[in-house]
Amino acid sequence: MPELPEVAAHAERLSAAFAGIPLARFEPLHPAVLKTFDPRPAAAVGRALRVVGHRGKYLLLHGSSLVFVVHLMQAGRLRSDTKQSRKPHGGMARWTFADDSALLLTEAGTERRAGVWLVAGDPCSAEPLDRLGPDADTISRDEIARRLAAASERVHGFLRDQSHLAGIGRLLANEVLHSARISPFANTSRLDGEAVSRLHVAITTSIARGLAAERELEDMGRSEDRPNDVHHRVGQPCPACGDTVRAVEYRRYRVAYCPTCQTGGKVLADNTTSRFLK
Repeated sequence: MPELPEVAAHAERLSAAFAGIPLARFEPLHPAVLKTFDPRPAAAVGRALRVVGHRGKYLLLHGSSLVFVVHLMQAGRLRSDTKQSRKPHGGMARWTFADDSALLLTEAGTERRAGVWLVAGDPCSAEPLDRLGPDADTISRDEIARRLAAASERVHGFLRDQSHLAGIGRLLANEVLHSARISPFANTSRLDGEAVSRLHVAITTSIARGLAAERELEDMGRSEDRPNDVHHRVGQPCPACGDTVRAVEYRRYRVAYCPTCQTGGKVLADNTTSRFLK
């Protein structure tokens, strides 16, 4: 799933290409894509797209007092639609503008989980953004310390929980914890002040690293191409210490880590019921 760096860079690209152009029509191409019923999309017609922004992993298409909120989920993409075919492959929704340009939301696969919400007023006060924690690149060291202490859970899960921090997914969680030299299964309430400071710095630097790389691209990149030291390097030498990067495998994802850098040399048992390093 695209994470904060990919979504933020893509918002910049879309804003440069479409800002200032009035919306001519919005078409849901899949019956489940539009998650709201009021206001109706027709109310946005004629309003110019002011800017494309983001909140966590969500894209925000701001048009005056109405905002389209878009979640790409795992396989969704929002791109310029040059063909504007009647039934585009994987088509979920289309925004057509007054100059005949268009944006097309597509989703690969069969799950069809990508969604669009149309919100009047402040989108952050309405579903789905109202449940989000602060964007991960804006949180202060003191605020993350408070949230960590209150959570008392494994830090890898904490980082991926969007109600704690918005914008971090599996890749960034692995990279942040490797950079901070913290076990992915350390308990949040047991992290000392030094570890919290390392974690805060690692979040900032990891997001900045990803954003810089994504800004070099013309379109949203693949996960495999994003900067990483452990996430896509399981079985390879850790670039920091040379130890072999390991993983704890789950049904739908893996937690990648370096034993030397993060767990005091301990190799974590590779199953979901093991007792992990605290």
